[in-house]
Amino acid sequence: MYAYDEIDRTLVNERVAEFRDQVKRRLSGELTEDEFKMLRLQNGVYLQLHAYMYRIAIPYGTLASNQLRRLAHVARRYDRGYGHFTTRQNIQFNWIKLAELPDAMADLADVGIQSMQTSGNNLRNVTADQWAGVAPGEIEDPRIWSEIIRQFTTLHPEFSFLPRKFKIAITASEQDRAAIKIHDVGLKLTKNAAGETGFEVLVGGGLGRTPFIAKPVKDFVPGRDILSYIEAILRVYNQYGRRDNIYKARIKILVHELGVEKFAAEVEEEYQQIRDGALKLDEEVVEDIRSRFFYPSYEKLAHMPDELKQAAADPEFEAWRKNSVFPHKAQGYAIVTISLKPVGAPPGDCSAEQMDALADLADKYSFGEIRVGHEQNLALPHVAKRDLPALWKALDKVGLAIPNVNLVSDIIACPGLDYCSLANARSIPIAQELTRRFASHDTANLIGRLHINISGCINACGHHHVGHIGILGVEKNGEEFYQITIGGRADEGAVLGTLIGPSVPYGDVADVVEDIVEAYLALRARPDELFIETVARLGVEPFRERVYATR
Repeated sequence: MYAYDEIDRTLVNERVAEFRDQVKRRLSGELTEDEFKMLRLQNGVYLQLHAYMYRIAIPYGTLASNQLRRLAHVARRYDRGYGHFTTRQNIQFNWIKLAELPDAMADLADVGIQSMQTSGNNLRNVTADQWAGVAPGEIEDPRIWSEIIRQFTTLHPEFSFLPRKFKIAITASEQDRAAIKIHDVGLKLTKNAAGETGFEVLVGGGLGRTPFIAKPVKDFVPGRDILSYIEAILRVYNQYGRRDNIYKARIKILVHELGVEKFAAEVEEEYQQIRDGALKLDEEVVEDIRSRFFYPSYEKLAHMPDELKQAAADPEFEAWRKNSVFPHKAQGYAIVTISLKPVGAPPGDCSAEQMDALADLADKYSFGEIRVGHEQNLALPHVAKRDLPALWKALDKVGLAIPNVNLVSDIIACPGLDYCSLANARSIPIAQELTRRFASHDTANLIGRLHINISGCINACGHHHVGHIGILGVEKNGEEFYQITIGGRADEGAVLGTLIGPSVPYGDVADVVEDIVEAYLALRARPDELFIETVARLGVEPFRERVYATR
């Protein structure tokens, strides 16, 4: 956890006071909705189909238990009793009344939660690996650098009015759990031959109407120079990025049109001019940020405690442990991923009661800390293995011991047409039906790791382009149809999925997914060949034939 100081608290509280005045003027009619729009977007407030939606940042996916309890309070007091965790380590509330938004903001500010720059044409929430600081084998905790970048970019006057929104993600592990290759800037912590810590930099990733995988532009930038290099990227983007066409304004289009070599050369020229200036990080500054992160004092625990051996006789516990419990850097500890994908429910939703329960469990079993991942699930990052059986029972009581992490029913989905004014089609009902179709844990285990991603429009908030199976809602003559792609992935081997054929109507989507899965089970070379491996080996044609044979 990062400990906010007086400067942080002052900044957030002043922002709340500014927004309270802006809302007052909007409600009185002094400001029109058009005049208010830019002001509310800078504070994470959208006007959706039915109400204002409030998006709150969870920097690098880390929450303290008191912060999660305060989110539960906001859900209960100002919304309809739940919140929705997104694919970018944010939480959204869909039903808060405009007149009450400043009070909700103030309540959150009291515990160090804010919503600055979670929308608008600026630098959004800086995201990171949800296992940061506890993952075995990582270079170092990437949240330290996420926090440095967050402080640098928040309300930066030169980069508050960019051509379009801008997103940065960081990882420090070989396994990319932060999806850095689908971000405007992806940073991977690495070490050079001299043992110096720095970053491999990728630029120009993004999904939406024109999807691209980010391209490497610099093999190594020393940590002390990373702010200078980011500023150089943003200066080039500000200079060349298009403002005349919203569909061509993202940096991915600029990188594509200039060419990555030309873009990298422009950035390098800018970088060389500023690298020895005010943005050069002293080690004392980095150490100061590092010192503000709380790390637990781990006990020396047994690798296989008696409690775990005894619980292994329970097949339900074992199914959950094998699915939801992951290695930790400290012996005797584990990372526990908590699925927010129950059968028949909207993916990523969490009730106020569940948030309160998770906060209590974090205090009891995880040193008061919770993590949020881009898969719309949560995690407890510091659980002693001896406590796993007790934790499992407690999670089960609140409907959060679902053993489907990374399986076919662990679906990523945007809110779609049920909430979003930009959507063409519904996402949530598709996800709900698919979880019912694949509700059997035995069937899901037989299928193995398979990610389904659903977006209700071309903006791709559900990251459908990089789903093993991607589903995109489109509108045809006033009816909902869905395009299906297969073979995408968002990890270190990121690749865009391939369209298998014509779009299918709403009522056929679940049948099509079942056809694809059945084709995979028949076509895989061995029981442990993953779906994406089968697609990579055979291409899409066998799946296309199966899906459209009778359609």
